Amino acid sequence: MRTSSGWESILPNLLRGKRPERWPSQAILTIRPLPLDRIDGPMVFKRLFGRKEEIAPRIWSVPEGQRIYAIGDIHGRLDLLDQLILQIEQDNASRNRVRTQIVFLGDLCDRGPNSRGVIERVMQLASASSDVRLIAGNHEELLIRAWEGDRRSVGLINRVGGRETMLSYGVDEVKYDEADTDELLEMLVTHIPESHIAFLKGADDWIVAGDYLFVHAGIRPGDAIEEQRTSDLRWIRREFTDFEGSHGMMVVHGHTITEDVEERVNRIGIDTGAYASGKLTALGLEGEERWFLQT
Repeated sequence: MRTSSGWESILPNLLRGKRPERWPSQAILTIRPLPLDRIDGPMVFKRLFGRKEEIAPRIWSVPEGQRIYAIGDIHGRLDLLDQLILQIEQDNASRNRVRTQIVFLGDLCDRGPNSRGVIERVMQLASASSDVRLIAGNHEELLIRAWEGDRRSVGLINRVGGRETMLSYGVDEVKYDEADTDELLEMLVTHIPESHIAFLKGADDWIVAGDYLFVHAGIRPGDAIEEQRTSDLRWIRREFTDFEGSHGMMVVHGHTITEDVEERVNRIGIDTGAYASGKLTALGLEGEERWFLQT
């Protein structure tokens, strides 16, 4: 916007609410049109009509010669894990022979009846093959912190299914229910082997394979993966799940429970609430192909 001669001297006063003593002889406000090559058409329409910016369809793939099975939150359901591993073995055997990887998206423990059994089974699988990997979830984080003596984490664990975890490690139910914080801390160290904690501490925060990014909870939109905070990778929810823009990769995650697999244009959620629903989900990937296995 441009003013005719004389306006430049009085505009500051007008903006401060002061009336000028003398108006310019040519009290005309001249508006210069914006050149067409400087107009952002899509942005104008978006602001006028409130349309959301859509992500162009894209075909996502994993590296050639790889097959990946990602497993959602297990939460102490060893029975379902064993069923799903059998399904994966059968599915894998029915396909052409390639390098096969299994990625656990975290939250092995709490809520379900056999957290110890789940952790030991995943440890067995990982010790047998370097192609079995674990991503740390928020429940692993709490268990590690509590085992290391963090009193606040002990309180949080009790509210998110930690009682079931401790019972699976042989803690007496009555003694657990009557224990104070100091006694619970002692129970954790006494009953949970250090080797289990060491295994959980060695888990990955995220894994990238081709166009796919595997995390437990999600990522903060707009931040590069190398700049993501661990707290977001393990705890984020609505800021990630409500985001409809592109992440540059297809994000595969658990943490947020849905009745069935949630496939969006920018993410795939496979936490189907196994501990309560009896439905444990695995996502299979090879090349551009994508499929699901469930108990």
